[in-house]
Amino acid sequence: MDIRRATTVTELLAAGHLYDAAPREVWAARFLAADGHVLLIAYVDGVPAGFVSGIEMLHPDKGTEMCLYELGVDAPFRRRGIGRALTLALVDIARERGCYGLWVGVEHDNEAALATYRSAGAGDDGGARMLVWEFGDGATAAGH
Repeated sequence: MDIRRATTVTELLAAGHLYDAAPREVWAARFLAADGHVLLIAYVDGVPAGFVSGIEMLHPDKGTEMCLYELGVDAPFRRRGIGRALTLALVDIARERGCYGLWVGVEHDNEAALATYRSAGAGDDGGARMLVWEFGDGATAAGH
């Protein structure tokens, strides 16, 4: 397994089968151009097998923390430690960038994700609820 930071739109598009939906070239370019956005891809025999994305968040009274935005491993490659390795690689980047911590939101019944993050050293802060505002399909709002 080889984990590399994605630096080109081509890399992001080639890993498109790992995302929830098909990536769009313009969004991939914007992601790469945004300061504090990180996407790592794990390759097995040259094939994108998994990814993790992180976004730095800065606040005036806290400094910078990293949010693990999404982790995905293609079904044929699961249970091989790829998710853990990707998570640890993002933790290392967050430390290198001077972040004071890293966090991830996980559904309480997502046992696979919980096990992955715990195996990478994450602790449970006791529970949280996520509330959302949704603005449609995202095609127009995110494309401007």
